[in-house]
Amino acid sequence: MAGRQDSDDESRRIIERVARETDPGGTSFTSGAAKGARDHVAAVDADRSDPIEYWGTRIGRALGLFIAIGLLIWLVLFITQS
Repeated sequence: MAGRQDSDDESRRIIERVARETDPGGTSFTSGAAKGARDHVAAVDADRSDPIEYWGTRIGRALGLFIAIGLLIWLVLFITQS
């Protein structure tokens, strides 16, 4: 009987955690998205033992971000001038 109670409690904790993490209106969603974007551009997942790969990844991702922002600005200006 105690095993079932523990299982139910654990199931509720898991469901509540998933609900908190996937809630689009919550602060955990926005802070998680911001942290994920920062970690992506900072190349946290790159191999730090290879400096060429690490810095190449960081530079490439930063350039990609700047180009995407530039294209978005260009698109907004293009649409507003039409």
